[in-house]
Amino acid sequence: MDTALNSALLVLILLQGKHMFADYFLQTPRMLAGRSTYVHLGRTEHAALHAILSFLVLKICGATLLFSVIICVVEWVAHYHIDWVKGCYSQRKKHGPTDAAYWRAFGVDQLMHQLTYVAMIWAFVRYGI
Repeated sequence: MDTALNSALLVLILLQGKHMFADYFLQTPRMLAGRSTYVHLGRTEHAALHAILSFLVLKICGATLLFSVIICVVEWVAHYHIDWVKGCYSQRKKHGPTDAAYWRAFGVDQLMHQLTYVAMIWAFVRYGI
C-alpha cells in the first residue's frame, strides 16, 4: 500500500479517536453552556482542546512543527464557528433530543467537523510530511 495512503489512514483513525474523546468524554459544563454566545470561554476551551489534540496527532504522524501549528489554528477557528452556528440554531429553534430537527442539526454539525478532518488530512499528505 502507498505510504501517503497509510499515513492518511493513520491520521484519520487518530483524528476520529481524538474527536470522540474531545466531544463526548472531555467536555466540561462550561464548554456545554451558552453555546449561542459568540465570545464564549467554554467554546474557546473546547475548540482549543480539539486543536491541541489534533496537534499531537499530527506530530505523532510526522508532520512538521510549522504545518502542525498552522493547521491546528485553522481547525480551532473552524471548530469554534461550526459549534457556534449549531448553538445559534439550537437556541433559536428550541429543539431538544426528542425532536428530529435536533438530530438533523447534530448530524450537520458532525459532518462539518468530519469535512474539516478531510481537509486536514489532504493538507497533511500534500504539505505536512
